[in-house]
Amino acid sequence: MTYVLVAIMIFFWIMLIFYSILTIAGAIDRSRQKGVEIEGYPPVDVLIPAHNEGVVIRSTLEAMASLEYPGHLNVYVLNDNSEDETGVIAEEFDHVYKSIHHINVPPGKPKGKSRVLNYGLSISDSPYFIIFDADNQPEPEAVKLLVSKAETTEDAAGAVGYVKTLNMNKNWLTRMIGLEFQVHQLMMQSGRWFLFRTGSLTGTNMLLRREVITELGGYDPYALAEDAELTMRISSAGLVLPIVAEARTWEQEPETLKTLVKQRTRWFQGNIYLLEKALFSKSSWQRKTVVHTLHHLSVYLFFVILLSISHVWFVIGIFGLSSDFTESPLIMFWYMSYVVYTIQHASAMVFDRTVSVYNSFISVIMYFTYSQVFLILLVRSLFYYIKNRRGKNQVEWDKTIRF
Repeated sequence: MTYVLVAIMIFFWIMLIFYSILTIAGAIDRSRQKGVEIEGYPPVDVLIPAHNEGVVIRSTLEAMASLEYPGHLNVYVLNDNSEDETGVIAEEFDHVYKSIHHINVPPGKPKGKSRVLNYGLSISDSPYFIIFDADNQPEPEAVKLLVSKAETTEDAAGAVGYVKTLNMNKNWLTRMIGLEFQVHQLMMQSGRWFLFRTGSLTGTNMLLRREVITELGGYDPYALAEDAELTMRISSAGLVLPIVAEARTWEQEPETLKTLVKQRTRWFQGNIYLLEKALFSKSSWQRKTVVHTLHHLSVYLFFVILLSISHVWFVIGIFGLSSDFTESPLIMFWYMSYVVYTIQHASAMVFDRTVSVYNSFISVIMYFTYSQVFLILLVRSLFYYIKNRRGKNQVEWDKTIRF
């Protein structure tokens, strides 16, 4: 048991040190990022997958109409058989703005974002395309910043922006999600780019070169985490995705725990599919692809394992349930994991200029509250994924509810 405990401690410390280094690297990269002007901005197509988005689509299209891009820009609302007022609103903007187009996507299988995006690529032709979810409100210069970064970065397949939480002040849950995004998209993404020259697609606010995606065969229609799956293929091709923290979009996040669990279950299942797929691919062992694989494992598996271990050590340390093989102060390891977790949030708040007494309080309690949801998510996702695999059922796309 002593050897087991030592192995667990080594793994524990490696993860803590890794997260700490990523946080520092993210801070360095974030402090040095500046937009670069280029000559001759290429044409860009904006693709917006939309299925029953009547609650949010008007605000989204108003933001699209306000985009400031020096080159030619076309916005395509890809209406995936909506049964609400999505089509009516999109048609209004189509008539008023020359650059906004309402496109009805033909019915098809499998359902989901990937199939819709593949159709969007078939009806557009610009050398670059950028994807925004139907609840997004990008800042005016977002597209310009992404294009300039892609054009000035060697071997770039595109560029990835920063997703901020539009409804962060709605309740405690949305505030926690907003702080989580600040850590994983502002600090961790920037840190991985600074250290390993790797970036991950975020599903929205991401620019891609059309020729690259065409050569890779488009989107995988069976991937629930289509952004992560495409990231792996881009990395396997030896290409990079630079991170542009200044290119911001504002996105609505789940306002209830039920909605969050359904959304993140889809994310978890998508990443389980991706990891399973990666195990049988030789390209998965390339350096950049390994970095992405380890990232997904750290977010969706290692973090939950560390969380479980910290709970056990916390109980052992608090109640003094030590034995011959637990002579070391295990409560210290729990404390260190908590400190690193909280420092990550504090660093992200500083760089995102969201420091406040309220946010600081939320970041202090997130480890005891919000993080525990990941334990439920891993168990729930594994159960449904294995169930569907054994029954040879296709995992259906589960749309996030808008408010």
